[in-house]
Amino acid sequence: MPEPQLDLNLLRVFDALLQDASVTAASERLHLSVPATSRALGRLRRAMGDPILVRAGRGMAPTPFALRTAPRVRSLLDEAAALISADREVTAADLERTFTIRINDGVAATLVTAAVEATAVPAPGVTLRFVAEGSESIEALRDGSVDLDIGVGDFAAPDIRTAVLYRERLVGIVRADSSLGRHRSPTLSHLCRHPHVSASRRGRARGPLDDALDAAGLQRRVAAVVPTFAVAAFLVASSHYIGLVPQRLAEQRGQALGIRWFPIPAPLPELEVRLLWHARLDSDPAQRWLRDTIRDALR
Repeated sequence: MPEPQLDLNLLRVFDALLQDASVTAASERLHLSVPATSRALGRLRRAMGDPILVRAGRGMAPTPFALRTAPRVRSLLDEAAALISADREVTAADLERTFTIRINDGVAATLVTAAVEATAVPAPGVTLRFVAEGSESIEALRDGSVDLDIGVGDFAAPDIRTAVLYRERLVGIVRADSSLGRHRSPTLSHLCRHPHVSASRRGRARGPLDDALDAAGLQRRVAAVVPTFAVAAFLVASSHYIGLVPQRLAEQRGQALGIRWFPIPAPLPELEVRLLWHARLDSDPAQRWLRDTIRDALR
């Protein structure tokens, strides 16, 4: 008896089932009937030798095999779409697609709003799925589980494309009623009279400011280390601590949070916020539209 064959249509069904974990929802996404989607799931199970979805309470959950396979299927579908539509223009209003964007916390607080507002009206069928950094591994770009990576850092790999989105600097923040907040240009000595909060996903208390303080013969006291800039901003807003956050975050969210920001009187390194994507997506018109839209939203 011949073995069941996989084709692109079956892989699209697999992709939809993994996104929705529901035969009914997947059928709606694919504009198929529920019985047709159920039959396709049966063919997938026979071809892959795995249940794909199993009952979990009132819903369904993907199997470990399905979770491992999903990024590779998504990558194949992306490559097929790029091959078919490489020379075509994309119409944003016709797009029905979910883009997964891995994003740095300090960038997310300001960029997400701009990106969502820039895409919502021209492309109502597009969903932007933002995921937090857990690892800077480029394998997620290679296997298709992430479409775009936005953050600080430089990855040297021949199959990864990168472009500078904007440049950023860190500024100091304090609670709005802090005595330090009334200094338009506090000195390094002023900064050392107050406890600090450090934002570091790796739990580091030391950063570039400490190098500048060392050179001036000064030292600060880091009283708390938190995992993200957003948490640092919230902590500063309800304490007498000093924090360092990206300037865009301080400018756009400072008033709502009840914090003031000020420039740091030291030559801290400038941060380059970059877009990264896999080379196979260079010619995909939908991906090009997304990258251009995000760039334009930040100009």
